[in-house]
Amino acid sequence: MSDPSDAQLREQAQSLGERLRAARESLVTAESCSGGWIAKCLTDIAGSSEWFDCGMVVYSYEAKQALLGVRPQTLEEHGAVSRETAIEMVSGALVHSGASVAVAVTGIAGPGGGSEDKPVGTVWIAWKRRGGYARAQVFHFDGDREAVRRQTVGKALAGVADLL
Repeated sequence: MSDPSDAQLREQAQSLGERLRAARESLVTAESCSGGWIAKCLTDIAGSSEWFDCGMVVYSYEAKQALLGVRPQTLEEHGAVSRETAIEMVSGALVHSGASVAVAVTGIAGPGGGSEDKPVGTVWIAWKRRGGYARAQVFHFDGDREAVRRQTVGKALAGVADLL
């Protein structure tokens, strides 16, 4: 899987913003391994305040619980990098914002932190519309920390576009 360039990410964000504006929708992001990069790409677009509500960067278990309402038992049973956590993150992002659409990412960008079950490059992304059902997908990205994060941003934006 190739890493999207800065220009490609900007084009994706611009197109997504236009679609959100046209649909009168707003977006919230809940990010762990991407560290706010999705929100940065979106807010790099002039006029993004029309369709971008807010972004939350939640690395620790405590932040995931306090800001998004992720249940302690979910983190204990499944870990931060799991379908269950991604779904609770995306749902919590909608509960704690005024947005109508949400994306959440949690993963292992590396270089450390991986395991046999969840190697470096494992990323769960979840998407949800207010009042709808969450959809989550696991990805296994190659490359260094920046490459994993860059691919995460590209897939997250593409998934929001698909949701619209």
